[in-house]
Amino acid sequence: MAEPLVFLPGLMADARVFLPQMVALGTRYACTVILPTHGETVEENSQYVLDQSPPKFALIGHGLGGAVALDVVRRAAERVARVVLISTPPLSETPQAAAAREVRIVAARSGRLPEAMLDEIPAGALAETEWRDDVLALVRDMALGLGEGVFLRQSRAMQRRPDQQKTMRRVRIPALIMGGEVDTLMPVRRQEFTAGLMPYGKMSVIAQAGHLPMLEQPDLVSEAIETFLNGPVLLR
Repeated sequence: MAEPLVFLPGLMADARVFLPQMVALGTRYACTVILPTHGETVEENSQYVLDQSPPKFALIGHGLGGAVALDVVRRAAERVARVVLISTPPLSETPQAAAAREVRIVAARSGRLPEAMLDEIPAGALAETEWRDDVLALVRDMALGLGEGVFLRQSRAMQRRPDQQKTMRRVRIPALIMGGEVDTLMPVRRQEFTAGLMPYGKMSVIAQAGHLPMLEQPDLVSEAIETFLNGPVLLR
């Protein structure tokens, strides 16, 4: 029996960010979405994921959701069959990035959440496809639906996220590291660093995609995930 899939969306994203993958995989896998909205730290969110998840599962996380996935692995690797990290930051946030994030926090507190999101995920972070505007419109709609309070909590979680290099070096589960080839927010070379640290890490670069490959090239992402899920199981 295939392990159920637990999807962890990134900052200011709801279940729709993974909708194409859930449609593609949902006939063969039980799918659950858990939003990282429970607290102001990655650790609080990872504990919530563990509390809400089945005894054994596969994790698929994007951005902040990927950071939470790594902390789930740190806490309870024996419960995670496989992990997919998409556009996921492997290290703690730099002082410069934290300061820039503080500007976006101030904007959101001032009632300018759409402006903050345009700085968070600018058009240039996505590939120049004919549907890029539609993806950006969905980003805005998801953010407005979640609201300022979630933006503030998730931004703090990103600022405070732990460096997971030790976790990545010791984890002994299959890991797929996925990124868009033109992602300017999480460049491929940074994600290759993550894959290189993980003993069973494998890199997958999605062509004609940026920071949101799940929406920019949904079929390619779904195919890559399914191939990975059907791969050999490692015995520990």
